[in-house]
Amino acid sequence: MGCTLVLEVPEDVYEPLMKTAKQIGQPPEALAIQWLANAARNLAVDPLERFIGAFSSNVSDWADEHDKYIGKSIMETMRRVEPKDNSDV
Repeated sequence: MGCTLVLEVPEDVYEPLMKTAKQIGQPPEALAIQWLANAARNLAVDPLERFIGAFSSNVSDWADEHDKYIGKSIMETMRRVEPKDNSDV
């Protein structure tokens, strides 16, 4: 059984919703339900949640800034990789 939800959305949300719904031939309500369902699924799954509390760290803002730290680590790893010699090409 479904629940009723009445939303008042700003124009910058309404216009793309209506345009996309028209393009794909769906009612805007059906498309809005799909968008909300996808957003709810994405918010409900945190791929790093299993690591919460798994180890100690001296970094106090890791939970809020993990993307920054992971990106920095990836960049440092990429800089250590030797570039390929393309002189044969």
